[in-house]
Amino acid sequence: MDAPHRSPDETRDHPAGRAALPPGQRRRRDFPRFAHLGARPPAVPAAPELAVTGAVTEELRIPLAELDQLVPRVERVADFHCVAGWSATGLRWSGVRFRDFWEQVVLPRGGAGDAVAIVARGGDGVSADLDLRDALADDVLLADRLDGAPLGADHGAPLRLVSPGQYGFKNVKHLAGIEIRRTLPDPGKGNHLRARVALEERHPRIDGRLLRLPYRMLIPLIARLSRTGGTGS
Repeated sequence: MDAPHRSPDETRDHPAGRAALPPGQRRRRDFPRFAHLGARPPAVPAAPELAVTGAVTEELRIPLAELDQLVPRVERVADFHCVAGWSATGLRWSGVRFRDFWEQVVLPRGGAGDAVAIVARGGDGVSADLDLRDALADDVLLADRLDGAPLGADHGAPLRLVSPGQYGFKNVKHLAGIEIRRTLPDPGKGNHLRARVALEERHPRIDGRLLRLPYRMLIPLIARLSRTGGTGS
């Protein structure tokens, strides 16, 4: 589960803000660091690359320094929604659209025309399965900048998958690899495959509305673990 680095700073007295948020979410004034349990920011390689593997005719290794030379750079303002129920709003991301990367780099060089899913893999060992329909949404980015500055270690340097329509656990930090798959992953895992925020797809078998309170109650514990090193620094 995504966990904030500091205790929540929720604003609950902003009617317009609440109305604009997806169901079950509460606005934060900040965008804290969060981490999967045990995940620590990895060292950034001197010459970072993005590897594309799996169901491709040719494995690709794209130097990140060349990424925006292959695909046009874009900037998007979007919100980030943690599955635990908090949202950081108005974040300004810069990078390339995943759809453009897919259509202009992956398909011409690696095939993968029959793919139905991807696995995004971070350099910290964290990964997320994504239905290709969600990955190809217009607002999904491979981002390397946040609010006008290069990504820092706390938010996923050197590259991060940003999928505003899905919960935070799909937004893989320290993105190092994309595995292409021709079959959808096993739905029996604890995380929902699609994790669409608007539909509260928090869990594959439990109604997301029932998890609002339990997940929120876990935030202070996970934040404390984060501060003491249990979820990374």
